[in-house]
Amino acid sequence: MYTVLRRWLLLLVLHTLTLAVVGTKERRNVLFIMADDLRTSLGCYGDSLVKSPNIDQLASKSQVFLNAYAQQAVCAPSRTSMLTSRRPDTTRLYDFNSYWRVHSGNFTTLPQYFKSNGYYTMSVGKIFHPGIASNHTDDYPYSWSIPAYHPASFRFEKEKMCKGEDGKLHANLLCAVNVSEQPGGTLPDLESTDEAVRLLKSRVNCDIPFFLAVGFHKPHIPFRIPKEYLSLYPLDQMTLAPDPDVPKLLPPVAYNPWMDVRKRDDVQKLNISFPYGPIPKDFQLRIRQHYFAAVSYMDAQVGRLLGALDDLGLTNSTVVVFTSDHGWSLGEHGEWAKYSNFDMSTRVPLMLFDPEVTTIRDWLKESTFPFVDVFTQSEHSFNSDTVRENIVELVDVFPTVSYLAGLGAPKLCPDESLKEELCTEGRNQAFQHGDEYSEEHIAFSQYPRPADTPQVNSDLPDLKDIKVMGYSMRNWDYRYTLWLGFNPKTFQVNTSDVHAGELYMSADDPGQDKNLYNDTDHSVIKKMASLSPTVSLQMRLKLQLNLVTAGMKTSRGKV
Repeated sequence: MYTVLRRWLLLLVLHTLTLAVVGTKERRNVLFIMADDLRTSLGCYGDSLVKSPNIDQLASKSQVFLNAYAQQAVCAPSRTSMLTSRRPDTTRLYDFNSYWRVHSGNFTTLPQYFKSNGYYTMSVGKIFHPGIASNHTDDYPYSWSIPAYHPASFRFEKEKMCKGEDGKLHANLLCAVNVSEQPGGTLPDLESTDEAVRLLKSRVNCDIPFFLAVGFHKPHIPFRIPKEYLSLYPLDQMTLAPDPDVPKLLPPVAYNPWMDVRKRDDVQKLNISFPYGPIPKDFQLRIRQHYFAAVSYMDAQVGRLLGALDDLGLTNSTVVVFTSDHGWSLGEHGEWAKYSNFDMSTRVPLMLFDPEVTTIRDWLKESTFPFVDVFTQSEHSFNSDTVRENIVELVDVFPTVSYLAGLGAPKLCPDESLKEELCTEGRNQAFQHGDEYSEEHIAFSQYPRPADTPQVNSDLPDLKDIKVMGYSMRNWDYRYTLWLGFNPKTFQVNTSDVHAGELYMSADDPGQDKNLYNDTDHSVIKKMASLSPTVSLQMRLKLQLNLVTAGMKTSRGKV
């Protein structure tokens, strides 16, 4: 009798949970978490060194996209592109110096779409890039129901806060600190987590669904982090990048001279030659140590945030998104920072937690996201049956999250979309399945340069100084990039003005060190230039890659 009653209760509870999920499908909350400069150095992405147990735990219960790419590997253009679901050539933002609503079009943003559908939208930390790129307001009041929150301690990030070997304070790259000695006894991401938890508490028992975006500042430089996280990565366990040298066939226009790293006090003391360096090996190891420590520190804040979501009973009604604006090179190709079209700069983590899938399955557990203390517990082992290998883009986030939350994905943009306030240049990835992949799935990235050779402003040229645009296409088998002449006054690219090219085969060259562009038949470029002007640049690149690889198959017998 007891067994029968217990089974009946189980079925009743499962039925109740199912009805609860279905009933809230159209009004599910969204917790949108974004890291800054985070590459796929996470346990759940196969990195055996990095300790990221809380993000790994989230990944184990999420759809994990293994091959997600940013549209431009620098903060403001990437964030604007993701949050509007428009590519940089549509937002016309390639630097930090314009506001898309004035500069290109009055585009609807992801949080604005939710706000217009009755959501209470909130921003904590770095979501939009602050400054001109978001109208000095983080796009308030368009995107947010209340003004965005920025941690007070962030104003010290660029000041001399790092104690050097001389006992004085410096503006260093490496900046592990005693938190109690910092102004206010805190750091920006600690403050942001506290505020995000406070906002979550304020939304308990509210009839209005919420969209809460939380942007962590780490692992962005400087590496001003609690010093205890360095103990997780002893220097004697650090290794250099597997390909620390600049590739011999890398076009000079493709190289980024990592000027923001060079400007730090501790790096300046190294007297590194411009533009190729290299950084001394012992300092390279320390950079990598501090970056990984910053990832673990940020992971702890994600754990605190998800733990609060659990404690407040909000997990089973909240879609959780975790991603980054772009990646960061750690010495690969002799490069540091972002500012390029390589996978290390453009590939990002992306995971989507759908409560409809997870909470019913795991309802008997005490907590969906129990906090994992990286200092006292072993790493969380990643185990997910919803890994997606398809090539996806950050412009896909807007339509996918909108669909999962129950609002429906915006319509696809027409070829000319500057006058379209609401549409998407991405795809709704919620319709994709499992580990299937397709050669038709392609990610487009781009990066501007002021000249064909590295300059002091090559990393982030102002719009007026852009002379060359590197358009890059990543599919399952290749990364193909053309560096084309660009007119910053008309925003037009000259497809017949080819400055350089890159072609890397993923199977044989996963590190993208062997440029095969010179092995291709360059006459196909003329075919791309002769295409009708109504054919989009993305389609032109795709057609040209097909021609290039077909030529390689013919001349070499195989690709």
